[in-house]
Amino acid sequence: MENVRCEGSNICYSDQGKGEVIVLLHGFCGSAEYWEKVIPELVKNYRVIAPDLRGHGASDAPLGAYTIEQMADDVLSLLNMLEIEKCYLLGHSLGGYITLSFAQRHASRLKGFGLIHSTGYPDSEEAKENRLRSVSLIQNEGIFAFVDQLVPGLFAPGAAAQLVDRAKEIGYKTPPQGAAGAALAMRERPDRRDVISATALPVLLVAGAEDSKVAPSQTFTSDNRNITKVTLDGVGHMSMFEAPERLAQSIKDFVLSANG
Repeated sequence: MENVRCEGSNICYSDQGKGEVIVLLHGFCGSAEYWEKVIPELVKNYRVIAPDLRGHGASDAPLGAYTIEQMADDVLSLLNMLEIEKCYLLGHSLGGYITLSFAQRHASRLKGFGLIHSTGYPDSEEAKENRLRSVSLIQNEGIFAFVDQLVPGLFAPGAAAQLVDRAKEIGYKTPPQGAAGAALAMRERPDRRDVISATALPVLLVAGAEDSKVAPSQTFTSDNRNITKVTLDGVGHMSMFEAPERLAQSIKDFVLSANG
């Protein structure tokens, strides 16, 4: 992992391979390690950059609430520091919310973008209350208790125990204040379905058929011709663990088609 200073905070990132640039943004209580089975498939053809988002992994975790816009600007700063003019930006869950903010405000820096088990919808009122409960749990019982509660429900029923355990292991490394700050950022994000429907850029939307957190209908919010929709059967919210080869192939097919 390498390290750069973005927007006053240190951001750690993985940078591997050569060619067209694909940037992968992990989900809540994840890190660049979420992509450990996907990156080896992609670096055969592409340069792949995977940061630890603000508040996650080995990146800085400032105190207080974050915003999705702030986290997207961290990504912009990283691209600037690496002198990358354009990339494909793909985000899982929280990373997808950040991707939409980036696409809304910095579309000129993208060749295409995608959501992986994510959505343009804002939090419902119930979800907003759950975010506050999450922050309370993190603050009162710690990150281990929160991750133990969070992670199993992200997988499809019957997922291998070692996959769930690996996701937990990564989640335990999340600084508590970082998890709380990111939860509050997700709570305040606006409706960005129009970013998907209005863009002329190629868009990849990936859903898990058994995702109990973000249903495919919440991901597939536009039928425009520039949009590629992929449903992964037997997969929940965590295809990078549950079906990494299929996810990687979907990404490769998308970039190849976008360049074609």
